[in-house]
Amino acid sequence: MSAFVKSKLKAAREALGKNENEKARDAALSVLEYEPDNPNAHLFLGAAYLRLEDFEKCEQAFRKVIELKPDLVSAWQGLSQLYEKKKDWEEYARILDSLAHLHAASNDATKCAEVVQKLIDLRRQEDAGSRMQLAQVLTLLLPDSDLYPVLSALPPPDLTNPTATAIGPIQMAIHNSLPILEELVTLYEEEEQGVIQSEIAKRRTRLNAPPADQIQRDVTLEVLSTSQLPRLYDEIMKHPNTSDDLRRATERKLLRMKQRHLFSLSPSGSQKEAKAKLAAEVEELIGGMVFLKIPDELAWTLFIESKDVEHLEDYDYEVLRQFIQLFPASTLAKLLKAYFDYYAIPLAEEDEDEEEKAQPTEPDPDVDYAGIIIESFSELSDSLLAHRIVSQLYELDTDYENAIKVAESGLELVRRAEQNWGKPFKRVRKAFNVTLAMSLVHFFPPKHHARALRIIDDVLAEDPDNVTALLCRGFVLQHAKRWSDAAELFGKVIRINPDDYDKVSRAKEEHAWCKAQDGELQVAAGELRGVIDALDDVDGRDEDKARCWWKLGRCYWDMGVDQREEAYKYFITSLKRFSNFAPAFTSLGIYYSEHLSPPDPKRASKCFQKAFELDPREAEAARKLAEGFAEEGEWDLVEVVARRTIEGEGGLEEGAEARASRRYLPINAWAWKAVGAVELTRRNYPAAIEAFQIALRTDVDDHMSWLRLGEAYSRAGRYAAAIKALEHARELDPKDWVASYFIGDVQRQMGAYEEAISAFQSILSSRPQELGVLHSLGQSYLDLGRFELSTGFSARAETSFLSAVSVTLDLLDASSGFRRVAWKTIADALFHLSGFADISDDELVRDVLERVIPLVTDHPEKGLTDIISYPLTTEETSDLSFLALEVALAAYDYRLTLGAIDDAAKGSAFYDLGSALSTFARRTLDTTKRDRAQQNAIAQFKEAIRLDPGNDAFWVALGNATFLSQPGVCQHAYIRALEVDSKNAATWTNLGLFYLHHEDAELANEAFYKAQTLDPDYALAWVGQGLVATANKHDREARALFEHATTLTATVPEADLEYATRLFKKVNESSGKSRAASAEAFLPAFFVLDRYCKQRPRDAAALHLFGLVCERVGHIALGIDFIGRAIAVLEAAYEETEDPVIERQFTIAHVNLARLRLASADYEGALESYQVATGLLPEQPAEEDAETEMEADVKVLLAQCQFGSGLAHFKLGQLAEALGLFEAAMATAADHPVIRGHVVVLLAQTLWAIGTDEAKESAKTQLLQSIEYDPENLMAINTLAGMGILTDDDGLVDAALSEVVSLPIDQRHERDPERDVTYLLVQHHLGQGDAKQALSVAQKAVYAEPERTDVRRELASLTLRNGESAAALAILGGSAQTQSDFAELRASLALHAIALAVEGGDNETASEATKLAQKGVMLSPWDRQGWEALAYVRSRGAQ
Repeated sequence: MSAFVKSKLKAAREALGKNENEKARDAALSVLEYEPDNPNAHLFLGAAYLRLEDFEKCEQAFRKVIELKPDLVSAWQGLSQLYEKKKDWEEYARILDSLAHLHAASNDATKCAEVVQKLIDLRRQEDAGSRMQLAQVLTLLLPDSDLYPVLSALPPPDLTNPTATAIGPIQMAIHNSLPILEELVTLYEEEEQGVIQSEIAKRRTRLNAPPADQIQRDVTLEVLSTSQLPRLYDEIMKHPNTSDDLRRATERKLLRMKQRHLFSLSPSGSQKEAKAKLAAEVEELIGGMVFLKIPDELAWTLFIESKDVEHLEDYDYEVLRQFIQLFPASTLAKLLKAYFDYYAIPLAEEDEDEEEKAQPTEPDPDVDYAGIIIESFSELSDSLLAHRIVSQLYELDTDYENAIKVAESGLELVRRAEQNWGKPFKRVRKAFNVTLAMSLVHFFPPKHHARALRIIDDVLAEDPDNVTALLCRGFVLQHAKRWSDAAELFGKVIRINPDDYDKVSRAKEEHAWCKAQDGELQVAAGELRGVIDALDDVDGRDEDKARCWWKLGRCYWDMGVDQREEAYKYFITSLKRFSNFAPAFTSLGIYYSEHLSPPDPKRASKCFQKAFELDPREAEAARKLAEGFAEEGEWDLVEVVARRTIEGEGGLEEGAEARASRRYLPINAWAWKAVGAVELTRRNYPAAIEAFQIALRTDVDDHMSWLRLGEAYSRAGRYAAAIKALEHARELDPKDWVASYFIGDVQRQMGAYEEAISAFQSILSSRPQELGVLHSLGQSYLDLGRFELSTGFSARAETSFLSAVSVTLDLLDASSGFRRVAWKTIADALFHLSGFADISDDELVRDVLERVIPLVTDHPEKGLTDIISYPLTTEETSDLSFLALEVALAAYDYRLTLGAIDDAAKGSAFYDLGSALSTFARRTLDTTKRDRAQQNAIAQFKEAIRLDPGNDAFWVALGNATFLSQPGVCQHAYIRALEVDSKNAATWTNLGLFYLHHEDAELANEAFYKAQTLDPDYALAWVGQGLVATANKHDREARALFEHATTLTATVPEADLEYATRLFKKVNESSGKSRAASAEAFLPAFFVLDRYCKQRPRDAAALHLFGLVCERVGHIALGIDFIGRAIAVLEAAYEETEDPVIERQFTIAHVNLARLRLASADYEGALESYQVATGLLPEQPAEEDAETEMEADVKVLLAQCQFGSGLAHFKLGQLAEALGLFEAAMATAADHPVIRGHVVVLLAQTLWAIGTDEAKESAKTQLLQSIEYDPENLMAINTLAGMGILTDDDGLVDAALSEVVSLPIDQRHERDPERDVTYLLVQHHLGQGDAKQALSVAQKAVYAEPERTDVRRELASLTLRNGESAAALAILGGSAQTQSDFAELRASLALHAIALAVEGGDNETASEATKLAQKGVMLSPWDRQGWEALAYVRSRGAQ
């Protein structure tokens, strides 16, 4: 080393000592410039940078030193100071660990201990280390640490002065590692517990997460598989300084940890060996703790629960006693102590020399040991031993239901125990299976025998001589009546285990019983006597003794009549042995009722009642009781007996909601039939259906059950199922007409009225006087008539209503017992018949009415005399419909005089009468009778409400009756109806109409919206909302609502009429400027009016409107017919009322009829109608009517009559009369430019038709004057232009059209909506032979309005005439793109086809042209042009 380097290093050291850090840095840097790898220079440089807090360069310097000299302690110390100053605790800990190992390598124990102490202190800080990091550094003090050989050289600590050195804690830990081990255990326990909890919480939130117990098992296994705790527990227990208490506590922890680890391992797969090894360790651990009697409850519990023994007696009672002594407060100890006391097992083991003297301790009768056991068991859900004790207790107490539940729970615990311990528990499983099998055999036998047999087979496959399982199989065979097989099994039990007195005694008894049932009565009696003799020597066993005596009595009973008295004695003896033995009471009841002479039914009934009270499974006693109660009419008692019988056989075990198909096959089907009949009478149809279904599972061919099931189905509204059940009943007994009757009734309820009528008629053919069938037939005809009426088949409906009356009259002739329902049927049929405007079969109606009238009028309590015109007769009336209504009123009134069974029926009668009176009030023309009928109807509705205020229909009827006269009552009635049934759409609609009538549109709209929500298909609600929209001036929405109402299934005539009226008005308004309104626009109105007029054939307004619609769609003859019918209705109405409004309507109808006759070329008829109308109109209105609307209407009608008559005369060749009338029309319409313009045009056309030059000039003059008077009279302008074209008078054409042509496009189009000017110009140029100019006019029109299909079609036609087919196709193609009107599309097809044919080309083009032409013909077969186009296209194709 050069002197320069030495001097600089010395200077750097001295500068650091003087805290001259910059100088030290510079000196070190000078050295490094000369010697870059000088470690001392780097060391001084790092120290200088550290003091200058240049941490980055400091770290580089120290790292360089360590790179050059790894074992240089001062460099490591410098780094430690750097990281400590930076608070980089992880690097600081890493450096300290390296320093500790450097000191250990140099065997410097003290410095090594100091560094380790620093490291421990660092990790104890909250922000500098975790639990596991602290545990890691603490392990450096344990013997297996690589530092321990050096640290063990430290001297023992000075306990008198523990703070004498800085490494005192290290010295203490080295010489006594127990505290370190305890701290490590605490750290690892806390860490593992935290990891387990957090991991479980995290995994539970995952999608498709496994069950919670599986998650806990998986997480526990993951954590415990790598746990350090078992090793630390072992070290603590082996440590010489460990106290006994600490060792025991650590041992407990080790046991719990190993138990958790063991239970989390899988018993199969790769973990099987590890589980077996760990299970052996746990068993060794708990065995040692039990052997040493260490009071650890878990160890003792695991020791006891892990025993695989078959009988409870095989558990080590001494271990159980010790458990009770060590843990007297535990729940299991309480259960075991109660178990020992209950079975008189001593709690303290006797000395051997006193064992013979010791007597078993009797249970304390004041202590409820069984209750203690059950109470303790509720807290021991995971104890196998507790489940075994309790299941055995329930079995001995014959509580088989709970025994089954506990045994099943115990088997689940066995499965879990086998999984937890990794070994089979065969004996415990067999014990539970035996208990379960015995309980299943005796629990509602033979319900669970199939399941019990599977368990018994499993037990016997493992243990063929298991006595209990053999007994169980024997009992099952007994119930299956396999007596010989059962006897063989019981004999085997006797041979296998003759020393088990209880089971052998029962086996002998059952063996004898099997012999008795197999016919060997004497042998059986002998064996039973032997059993009885043996039982008599045993105290207790009273029930067993009674059962044997009863069986002996049954043997003698079956021996014959001469042994019945002997059997009676044995039955009595049975009851003396045990007074609550139910079968003996049943046998005594049979003796008293069937054998005793004379029979004693009273004593027999008492015996049956006693037997049934003691045991509901005594089915014979129950049936005898039910039959007795049924004979006495005590149906409630019949139901009680039936239900208790069902409960006794386990029929309700699955719960009341269980489906019939899932229930056990019943033993006593009669009980279910009885329940079904009772529920049917109570109208509890679902319960009745279920009862009959269950009964039919026992006897599927029981005709009566199928019949009752079908009846229950029909009343419950399940008609398809009812038909199937009733058809099956009829198949079982074809002669039973009741099934056919029920089928017909179901068909009637389903709406298959014709099938129902056929069914009833087939019954009546063999039983013509069957009253119920007659009534149902009449009701079916009535329902059929209502259906036919709703679907528009009026004639059929009339026939059905008349048939209903005739059949019901036959019913009244046959018997008077059905008068109330019969007269309702008759009155309803006549009421519906009264709604027919036209009767198709007058004679039949008269005959029916003549049969009814005497019945309803010839009685002393005849009412409504101030309303009905008595006497009623068919001879002097022409209005049979109104007479039918009066007869219906009389019938409803007569029905009231017959009385009613209950208030509901009487209320219905008042309601029917009120409804008929309301209809009468609307139809009668007598105002006095109208008022009386209306008031009477309101009174009837109020009486109906008083009798049955819960019927919303009554409230609605009252509201309707008071709609106009009493608004307050009306609103109250509607609201009360909604309180009864808030989901009735009709009521909400009525309320909405009420609000609308009183101009509250907002409330009305809410009511209509509610009705639509409840029933979207209720048409009247849509009509109401349409009226609201009209009131709000939303005409477009109103039309849409009315249109929707007409499309609904249930038609509302008012909706049809309103929609048609609005549509007609809309199309007329839209066509005001367009004369050629499309006929398709009127088709919806045509169809709905057709439907309306069929329903309301006497509505003059509708008939008149329908005639006008027919005119617009081209059905002139049909229009004439309907307007003629309207005129007839109006004439009849005017004759009765002489109302001037009706007179005006009559006049307008004749004017329209005349116009239609003109269109149909009936000029004479047109003149006749015009003359009638003119005769009804005043020639000059009265002075006071001047300037009024009336005057305007009169002038319009008179002008129409005059120019219409003129046109008719013109068509008849009467020109002079025509001219006079036209001139008169012009004078009349002087103040009406539109009408005057029409008249002028007609006058000019008439003059032109005369043909003379003078007449033609006069025509031109008239038109010119009209145009001067009304410059916007486009019809006159066009007519004048047409005359100019015909006479080649260009000046006249220009004069006529110049003003219109010169107008701006928008004004011109406004005045000429049909583009007649364009058409005339084109025709004018064509007439002059100037095709080019005509084409130019058409092109300008298309350019101005490219969207109009008619002008495009005209241009295409002109282009095609010039031979430019391709251009024509292009024009028509563009037109198709904008095509929206079906009529326009139809008009373009022929032209398009011709253009394609002219264009020619390939076969595909010709085929397309043919298709278009054919389509045009199909759409308009009446259009000659379409046929000509098709012929032309085909001819071109043939070429």
